[in-house]
Amino acid sequence: MKTNVIEYGDCIEKLAKLATGSVDLVFADPPYNLQLGGVLSRPDHTHVDAVDEDWDQFDSFTAYDIFSRAWLAESRRILKPDGAIWVIGSYHNIFRVGAILQDLDFWILNDVIWRKTNPMPNFRGRRFTNAHETLIWAAKSQKSRYTFNYEAMKTLNDDVQMRSDWDLPICTGTERLKNAGKKAHPTQKPESLLARIILASTNRDDVILDPFFGTGTTGAVARRLHRNFIGIEQDSSYVNLARKRIADIIPIGSPDLLATPSRRAKPKVPFGTLIERGILRPGDRLFDARKRFSAQIRVDGSLVTAKKESGSIHTLGAKLQSLPSCNGWTFWYVERNGIDVPIDSFREEFWKSGDFSDK
Repeated sequence: MKTNVIEYGDCIEKLAKLATGSVDLVFADPPYNLQLGGVLSRPDHTHVDAVDEDWDQFDSFTAYDIFSRAWLAESRRILKPDGAIWVIGSYHNIFRVGAILQDLDFWILNDVIWRKTNPMPNFRGRRFTNAHETLIWAAKSQKSRYTFNYEAMKTLNDDVQMRSDWDLPICTGTERLKNAGKKAHPTQKPESLLARIILASTNRDDVILDPFFGTGTTGAVARRLHRNFIGIEQDSSYVNLARKRIADIIPIGSPDLLATPSRRAKPKVPFGTLIERGILRPGDRLFDARKRFSAQIRVDGSLVTAKKESGSIHTLGAKLQSLPSCNGWTFWYVERNGIDVPIDSFREEFWKSGDFSDK
């Protein structure tokens, strides 16, 4: 199967020609079926450049549902068993798409709210400003072992677990493609949005299918991040813009810059190993970041407080905080040369050394 190509033509016809079980991820930004009635104007009577292209026009909700079911069914066939799909939409269509996803036995993982930091105002003043769009992330089935790069998302979010509401700006400035001084595409998505999706749910060299390719945002980000893409687009002017745009992208050079290693893939380092190696010593006093609690290390690697409460770094940390669980590696600190150091940093050094042999 050819990858890193843009197929020009009807998405359903082109999807039908792709091999079953050949794609790792589908990202879809389908027509929203906005059902606009009349021209939208600003208070100064200038016209708003809204979506009024033929590809967003459907005769009825029934016609839109038939179209949605057709491309979603083909997308599911093309996905690998452990593949996943992202679909973005507005209140006009996303609920209908979500129902069809479930009807086709996709397994919904999250709905993600893209909160636009610079949304277009509501010029008529009759509704709330539409300041967000909704993304549905779904696995091919309930049994799919889908990709989720949890550590990368946490690192991207200042070491805090990534939430399902994302604050990102709409596509503006030099990133917005222009044609004769006007927006080349009315709904061009920002590269930051696609980068987060691709980093979260694919690995290097994975194949990403975008059946509504537009001006090629998915392909541009995929190329930069060393992923492969297949784009389908029915508008020849968009195809030409996308090909030129992607050709100008320079992929990230070093493989080391493309992935955040999973902690689960690293060798397990028991807390007691750090004591056996002399990195930490029996009698060392540990404390939390706010110095509310403290405990000393025993010879066997357990901790004990002045009140004789004891347990592992995890169980004692949870007990002291009256919590059901605690990651002791990130909870406890120790003083070294007058500086409070998290004990997790010693585990990181141990991993970097690559020395897991017995001594």
